[in-house]
Amino acid sequence: MKKICVIGAGSWGTALAVHLANLDFKVWMWGRPEDGIELIKSERENRRFLPGIVIPDNIYPETDPRLALQDADVLVFSVPSQVLRSVLQNLQPYIPADAFLVNTAKGLEISTGMRLSQVIEEVLGSSCRDRFAVLSGPSHAEEVSLRLPTAVTVAAYDQDTAFYIQDIFMDNYFRVYTNPDIAGVELGGALKNIIALATGITYGLGFGDNTAAALMTRGLAEMIRMGAAMGGDPRTFSGLSGIGDLVVTCGSQHSRNRRAGQLIGQGKKLEETLKTIGMVVEGVHTTRSVHQLAMEMNIDMPITKACYRILYDGEEPRAAVEKLMKRRRKHEVEEVT
Repeated sequence: MKKICVIGAGSWGTALAVHLANLDFKVWMWGRPEDGIELIKSERENRRFLPGIVIPDNIYPETDPRLALQDADVLVFSVPSQVLRSVLQNLQPYIPADAFLVNTAKGLEISTGMRLSQVIEEVLGSSCRDRFAVLSGPSHAEEVSLRLPTAVTVAAYDQDTAFYIQDIFMDNYFRVYTNPDIAGVELGGALKNIIALATGITYGLGFGDNTAAALMTRGLAEMIRMGAAMGGDPRTFSGLSGIGDLVVTCGSQHSRNRRAGQLIGQGKKLEETLKTIGMVVEGVHTTRSVHQLAMEMNIDMPITKACYRILYDGEEPRAAVEKLMKRRRKHEVEEVT
């Protein structure tokens, strides 16, 4: 029986651990003591991040990295994007040399602007490329843990690795497609969080579905524009990790990014909003990273710019929307090269 170690005990890490345990794998779930690992172990439930879901007996919560990672065949990283580097550095001595590595976090590293695959390669070395994959797509932890039908994408440099990870995760309710475009899949998963924040802000302002549809559509144009400039295939953004993830993140109350946007649109400050959500809101960090990259690369990102001004410059959300609506006239369809 393969041993899989899920690194991270948040809602998504827990949901993936439960999913893999239901496929009869031996699953270890590593987390820090402050993540409540001992309570998860004793109560067989992650009441903080995924309440109501029973933790199967073949999941072994653990704080000792040596025990959790030893002889693991697959490591699934499910930690917030901004701590991925430090987690990798701390766990590096325990990572088996031949283990497959799957990253499921969605974001960019603020301090460097790197995609998370680049962070992993910088810390662990280029020798990990052939064993590395990204799992992304429209997949709320709450629904995956309830075994509701879900489809995602796995991207890898090596085709055989993509097929291997596809076979590990796929079953009758969790369908996995493969894609060779790691950059596009990662960027789709990161950039859509900005648009979800913006959509939430408009709902918080009391605007309707017309506004949300406009933001999602023009937001997709921004995602493609930036994604292509950063090495992604524009076609990827029409798939599950692009428009698929965009739709679910903008449209669902499960979405932390949309909920955070709603609170901000209703007048709450950023600090208060994050405290209310109580979990990481990746779009807040990604907005800062992408806004900086867009300025450096001279890429037009009006929705991202508006989100940045609201989050970090204190601009009133209603005024930011008005500025978007008053932008100069332009043709809808554009070439992406």
